Amino acid sequence: MTNRLASSTSPYLLQHAGNPVHWRPWSPEAFEEARERDVPVLLSVGYAACHWCHVMAHESFEDEATAAYMNEHFVNVKVDREERPDVDAVYMAVTQALSGHGGWPMTCFLTPDGEPFYAGTYYPPSPRPGLPSFRQVLEAIDHAWREQGDEVRESAAGIVAQLAFKPLPRSTVDDEVLAGAVVSLLGHFDRANAGFGGAPKFPPSMVLEFLLRHHERTGSVEALSMARTTCDAMADGGLYDQLAGGFARYSVDAAWVVPHFEKMLYDNALLLRAYTHLGRRDDNPRYRQVVRETAEFLIRDLGTAEGGFAASLDADTEGVEGLTYVWTPAQLVQVLGLATGARAAALYGVTDEGTFEHGTSTLRMLGTPDAEIAAKLLAARDRRPQPGRDDKVVTAWNGLAVAALAEAGAVFGEPRWVEAAVRAATLVLDVHLVDGRLLRTSRNGAAGTAAGVLEDYGCFADGLLALHQATGDVKWFTAACGLLDTAVARFAGEEPGVYYDTADDAEALVQRPSDPSDNATPSGASALASALVTASVLGGPSTYRDAAEAALGRAGLLAAREPRFAGHWLSVAEALALGPVQVAVVGDGPELAGAAWRGVHGGGVVVAGAPDSAPLLADRPLVEGGAAAYVCRGYVCDRPVTSVAELAEALAVHR
Repeated sequence: MTNRLASSTSPYLLQHAGNPVHWRPWSPEAFEEARERDVPVLLSVGYAACHWCHVMAHESFEDEATAAYMNEHFVNVKVDREERPDVDAVYMAVTQALSGHGGWPMTCFLTPDGEPFYAGTYYPPSPRPGLPSFRQVLEAIDHAWREQGDEVRESAAGIVAQLAFKPLPRSTVDDEVLAGAVVSLLGHFDRANAGFGGAPKFPPSMVLEFLLRHHERTGSVEALSMARTTCDAMADGGLYDQLAGGFARYSVDAAWVVPHFEKMLYDNALLLRAYTHLGRRDDNPRYRQVVRETAEFLIRDLGTAEGGFAASLDADTEGVEGLTYVWTPAQLVQVLGLATGARAAALYGVTDEGTFEHGTSTLRMLGTPDAEIAAKLLAARDRRPQPGRDDKVVTAWNGLAVAALAEAGAVFGEPRWVEAAVRAATLVLDVHLVDGRLLRTSRNGAAGTAAGVLEDYGCFADGLLALHQATGDVKWFTAACGLLDTAVARFAGEEPGVYYDTADDAEALVQRPSDPSDNATPSGASALASALVTASVLGGPSTYRDAAEAALGRAGLLAAREPRFAGHWLSVAEALALGPVQVAVVGDGPELAGAAWRGVHGGGVVVAGAPDSAPLLADRPLVEGGAAAYVCRGYVCDRPVTSVAELAEALAVHR
């Protein structure tokens, strides 16, 4: 049996195409059917790599009796949150307000006009303490709709009104706010295990970037210490794949031992960039190893045949969470022999009791990495069943990957990484950009139908600007500026500095979402502000910087009060506080270009090439016929230098 999801380009929706539930994709037709039948809409939102989404699907959506009840009493709509982040954002705000928490799968009940009146996340097939069964929820909603329909509709309208968007007042992000953010982060810092807060613990990639930039500008020992110890703990914990590289989405415990095994493109792109920035300033070979392994993971395991990057790897393998990744001491001995197996158990923290489930252990790094042992274990692991892959290409996340690979390739002299970034950028421009507007996703080279949201424009433009710097090719700069112009024109609100997450001509939802918070990825507005700053420093119009500063002012209160959820905003502010720094290398000077990439401050830019071949290189002549580097801060330039030593001195930063 198939339902109306069978023609979708979303792997998540396709996972549910065989359910006995009569799922519909999000569409006007679904709500029209609800009006005609006078029944509520059951909205279920998740994503392909989500463990608990799989659990609820198996327990409830594959159950014939549950499906029959859903089909009789509801119009059932399934949404991939990664494909429709706008829908997800609107109803996640409702879910958090009504239930006190959020997460996926998300289960919302809507009127035929799309107004929500009840919401939650996962519901089990049988009641649990404090949690009703899914069938109990369905029956209660159906009864309320039939017996108290007017009150339900009135309640739904009230919920929508209460959650209406209200822009924050303007507030400056100055030195005092930036220093205060570090103090606030110190208060949340886990001094025993590193990272921020308790379990579950997520990789704070954008906060790490802010801390590194703040240290570079001010010399703050506290900022550098938090960044280093967190990077150390994540790299040595179960969050990091010690055999193949790449990071899991989060740790279920506070000590980074047991990951939630799904691997997301966005996490790995953001962390690749953070470790690149730390690794270019620190002699610790472990950081460079993490950079190399994570870059190779992106290309090898998430690269698609068309040149883009897939969204994620599943948390489950054959329905079992973490099956591919965990080990027992006996399994190590089977692969490595008795003596080496025992040594590997000590190295990776594999115990008889186990650190995960059923006596298995995740792999951590408790000693000096051993490449030979890792290679043998990886070869054995590759023969195990492997997790599924969500192979849709998401515009924003590919932008993050393009930026990370382009920059890492330039810093560490790996042209193959830059070439991978070029392929991904080319795919997105060729397939996702239609009549000057971005689409959100593609799969197997075919574009999806969902319109791009603000984060798609901001993150992809940022990736194109990084690619312009890594290659010197002006076409990437031109394409980025075109996207930024469109974003400023179509996503801006009525008040200066306010941006919505959807365009002014996008499908109208019960609310037009506008969330400035940086969560697992940069908010759309902070991604746009970052790209606007970078483009202005690379030679774009001054209006870009003005727009970025206006947007930053709207996030000032968020940055001051909740810096854990404003890491990208704070990074933008640090770049502006330092200039940003520009390095223009004119002429044939690969040594100068390499020194520039290794020494430039976070948020700074580097372009190398022939005089006048790019906007940043305009009117910057050679010096006595030879290559020269021009270093500028805030558009005020030092005299050109011609040696690596002089350039290193000009770019001297706190270490």
